[in-house]
Amino acid sequence: MKKTRILPMSLVTFTLLITVLLSMPIKSFAATPTIDLGDASSFAVLAGEEITNTGTTTINGSAGGDIGSYAGTSLTGEETLTFSGTAHLADAIAAAAKVSLSMAYDDAALRTPSTLILSELGGVTLKPGVYHSKAGTFKITGTLTLDGDGDTGSVFIFNTQSDLITATSSNVKLIHGARVCNVFWRVGSSATLGTNSTFVGRLMASTSISATTGARIYGQLLAKTGTVTLDSNKISNLVCTSAPTEDGGELPDTGSNLSLLLVSSLFIVLIGAVGLLASRKNEAK
Repeated sequence: MKKTRILPMSLVTFTLLITVLLSMPIKSFAATPTIDLGDASSFAVLAGEEITNTGTTTINGSAGGDIGSYAGTSLTGEETLTFSGTAHLADAIAAAAKVSLSMAYDDAALRTPSTLILSELGGVTLKPGVYHSKAGTFKITGTLTLDGDGDTGSVFIFNTQSDLITATSSNVKLIHGARVCNVFWRVGSSATLGTNSTFVGRLMASTSISATTGARIYGQLLAKTGTVTLDSNKISNLVCTSAPTEDGGELPDTGSNLSLLLVSSLFIVLIGAVGLLASRKNEAK
């Protein structure tokens, strides 16, 4: 009875298994699901009370440039406010958006597992996941870097029990496939975005949001119960299909994937060589 092919066939099977596993996306093993904003998705700015604008503010975006409030009816400074969508003040569309915002806010609060990190995010690089701070607040002084790890579907969720404050000229930078649409900030109280800062993500505040002079936002400003205050800002509400290089992010870094492919190929060649040698040795017997 010939048994000379058993070892090579086992190696072939093992090699195929390794090939399949290595070709599977990393995100399939431990991915954080995104948060659905539903009817609030098209709103670049949504307030519970009034929206106040000072100076020249521009609002647009591939996901929609709507602004609105519910149950507030006041929009101050509209004469210097340019937006690509529609203003919805205490209408049915704003009401539906408010419901969706509340659901998304609650969804973010329940996400686990959550990693405990320091309140100060400036100078920090973070991978996809859910984060909270012991102090219940987040601050950004300098640059916060969000690394998508080569996955354009990577999700970042930040939960604060109290405030979010970004410093003057602070910056949120996206690299390696991280996208604006998949960065979420759930703020238990109010948020203040510093002068000439660059902020990225869907900001959901329980109370109010203040974007100070010159702050640029890639994402959304969504306040559940309070006001949204604008001052000479630029707001871009982007969908995930938008080209991230032009709108606050970078194209996915395929370098790490190429390295994985090369290592995988070398490993497979090595397994094949071992199988061939074993086969010849058995046949020689």
